[in-house]
Amino acid sequence: MPRPLSRRAALGLAAGLAPGVVLTACGSGSPAPGAGAAGPTGGGSAGGTRTVRHARGESTVPARASRVVVLDTDALDSVITLGLSPVGATTVTAGAPFPAYLPAERLSGTKPVGAIGQPGLETIAALRPDLILSNQVRDDKRYDELSKIAPTVLSRTTGPTWKENVRLHAEALGRQTEAEAADAAYRTRLRDLVTALGGPARAAATRVEMARFLAGAPTRLYLNDTFVGSLFKDLGLGRPANQDKPGFSMEISPEQVDQAAADVIFYSVYGDAAKSDRGRITEGALWKGLDAVRSGRVFGVDDSLWMLGIGYTGAGLILDEIRRDLAPAGG
Repeated sequence: MPRPLSRRAALGLAAGLAPGVVLTACGSGSPAPGAGAAGPTGGGSAGGTRTVRHARGESTVPARASRVVVLDTDALDSVITLGLSPVGATTVTAGAPFPAYLPAERLSGTKPVGAIGQPGLETIAALRPDLILSNQVRDDKRYDELSKIAPTVLSRTTGPTWKENVRLHAEALGRQTEAEAADAAYRTRLRDLVTALGGPARAAATRVEMARFLAGAPTRLYLNDTFVGSLFKDLGLGRPANQDKPGFSMEISPEQVDQAAADVIFYSVYGDAAKSDRGRITEGALWKGLDAVRSGRVFGVDDSLWMLGIGYTGAGLILDEIRRDLAPAGG
């Protein structure tokens, strides 16, 4: 069973950041287009505004936005990480809570504005935002309508481009210094974790994979062009040869479990586990014969964090879990 995130873990992550910076993250369970997110190139202008270039052109935004609406989990992570509480945010599905790994007190005043990909425009307008953040995958077709409500900045996609997206969000928010501090803290965590794992050579020799059991759909093994794939690469961890390639994911059936061979398997469940292939796979002989299973190196993780925690806070919490599971005692 996935382990719930403790409040201590979340507070421990925040303690590793520069003063005034809180880390948070979100990820995407949807395949991402191959194009990367547009980087910010906007410059300041008179009158307390700046022009930000993004995936849909240019937007004139406040010099320091304060009433921000976010329409995907990566933007939510960015805003919290960079020191703001959004006035409105979408949820994964209608009526769902905000991601549990984020500090609840930071979201206590945030109003749900609909499901991801289906935001309520009237609800957003009623919040009087001065900035809206999203991406083309979710809201490209609504860009003109959103821009009539408030300046709207879109990245191209989410997932593997998450660091570029944070830089874009920081430019739109006028919080580049906070983004630089978050990135520096993340890179320090990476170095410390690689050392705890026994150094770069030992990390590279450990083949790690992420599997996801989905209700009503085939099981996925995640490739490199994903949020979690980018974390494995940043750590210099080894990858099974069939997964160490560009792309979003590969699907396997219970009869193809040999394709999940790895030294370490992290897995999550999306939706009703009884409606997924988890039981058929994990109770079968092929699964039980995998090296990771026989050596006790299979770890259930929180789907909402590992799949939707796309950003520096989510990344930091995932690194903490990898350290706990893979680093030698006292490492």
